[in-house]
Amino acid sequence: MAKKIKNKVACAMSGGVDSSVAAALLKETENFEVIGIFMKLWPEKKSRSLESSYRKAKEVAKNLKIPFYTFDFKKEFKEKVVGDFLKENKLGATPNPCVVCNKAIKFKLFFDEAKKLGVDFIATGHYARTKEENGTTKLIKAKDKNKDQSYFLWQLSQKQIEKVLFPVGGYEKTEIKKLAKKFKLSCHDFAESQEACFIKTTVKDFLKKHLKKKPGKIIDAQTLKTVGTHQGLWFYTIGQRKGIMLSGGPFYVLGKDIKKNVLIVSKEQKSLYSKEVRLKKINWISGKKPKLPLKVMASIRYRHPAARAILSKEVGKYKLKFKIGQRAVTSGQSVVFYKRDEVLGGGIIC
Repeated sequence: MAKKIKNKVACAMSGGVDSSVAAALLKETENFEVIGIFMKLWPEKKSRSLESSYRKAKEVAKNLKIPFYTFDFKKEFKEKVVGDFLKENKLGATPNPCVVCNKAIKFKLFFDEAKKLGVDFIATGHYARTKEENGTTKLIKAKDKNKDQSYFLWQLSQKQIEKVLFPVGGYEKTEIKKLAKKFKLSCHDFAESQEACFIKTTVKDFLKKHLKKKPGKIIDAQTLKTVGTHQGLWFYTIGQRKGIMLSGGPFYVLGKDIKKNVLIVSKEQKSLYSKEVRLKKINWISGKKPKLPLKVMASIRYRHPAARAILSKEVGKYKLKFKIGQRAVTSGQSVVFYKRDEVLGGGIIC
């Protein structure tokens, strides 16, 4: 009998428990020849955190007895992810860098480079799943709904998603930690990062370091009176209450007037709710544009409960109308469309 040819898969390894277990699960099957890849993304200069992550990933690859390579994407990451993040913030938006990174780096540049090593698939430690149906690969929410990361993957194309494996997507996080111990991986007790990988403390601290102050007026939406001075519109997000430093509150950030450099606030929380949202850069994972108007379940930010809405197109612009008003709809954030557990696609709030 002829020996079955294995598919070669490149598993992105960050040194964390999820990507490490993903590699171990692939190695355990008989269908794959696994190689580990560590991506150098950030920071530009040597740092303890980068070197530590590299050592952890390399150690896991050694334990699993799989080849280990390093891809240096620092230049591309700085330009496409960090650069975009700073540019959009300066324009008054609140972008999601992980969405940009997944599309441009982790599922595009990574796969392009991995193909040079002869791989058939790539794999990551994302909590998500895929399913083949009628010749189309569908993106599905993870089994562990508390860890599900499908929200960050809505910009992927059909060509990308059909070549991606998500080994941990069918497990609960507690099961993954147990598997790490079972596989004797030293990463089972690693702490998880909470912010984007290039942000050490908080988004506000990062922006203060890279964007200059630009003071302007703070205006009360109800009275139209000037109630204070802001230090730069990019330091505030829609719905924010803390850190505005105004007396007589609480006040909530309601909007930004970029041209006039004015921060708009309100004491009324009901002012934060919107039923209609304008969208741009719509993407459908199937690659096929559905007939509009379309009923969807839509989420306006990560871990925000998906709500009933209707997507339509008017005069060349996409409009999403929710049945119930959504709080703090924020320009630059992603809206992701779902049909039960399937991710249909999404768009960016204008």
